[in-house]
Amino acid sequence: MKPLAILASVMVLAVAAPLAHGAIPADPRGGETIQFNVYRGNSSFGTHEVRFSRSGEELTAEISVRLRAGVGPLTVFRYEHDSVERWRGGQLVTLEGETLKDGDRFPVAAARNGSGIVSEGVLPEGERHTEELPRDIIPSSHWRGYEEDLRRILNTEHGDAMEVTITDMGMEQIEADGGTIQARRIRLEGTLTVDLWYDENGFWAGCEFEARGQRIRYVRQANPAA
Repeated sequence: MKPLAILASVMVLAVAAPLAHGAIPADPRGGETIQFNVYRGNSSFGTHEVRFSRSGEELTAEISVRLRAGVGPLTVFRYEHDSVERWRGGQLVTLEGETLKDGDRFPVAAARNGSGIVSEGVLPEGERHTEELPRDIIPSSHWRGYEEDLRRILNTEHGDAMEVTITDMGMEQIEADGGTIQARRIRLEGTLTVDLWYDENGFWAGCEFEARGQRIRYVRQANPAA
């Protein structure tokens, strides 16, 4: 897995399985948005947004990531990710997305069938693939949190299954929403180690990891439930 796979990759109803000890899953309402400013070191690196809408029992999350690093007007790194997830009854129904990374495009499409989730995507080497994943697999979009006993998640960048280890690190204060808040820290370990934070309502509140020798940090701009 490439360093930015988890990033982009980062809608479950309250009846979903419990998350890491003491945490609750977010139950977004239509019109709510999670918006982060992203920093590379102390420099602005871009934005990451998750927008929620509802239609009857269906919950939709639209995800948009825009990252750029440059020297003056020269762009040396560009990353864009757009995806749409549709959920019903606490389970993923469909996922469609595309990632643009350093000029290469990686489309992904996943949909529930009778026995599981059929996912199609393009691996980093350019090979197209199709695989059937468990019906209850969770995408790597981060917004809904992760169970501690989780061992695989759906890579929203390439459409394959990623092996992971989830650890609950407990409560702590983080920078968010124009000040500081209490949030639960979850560590997701794969090829890359990512720390994720979730607030008292279960909403994704922060993110931090290292990639290419740089510290990447997400700062949430406002409480979606406010």
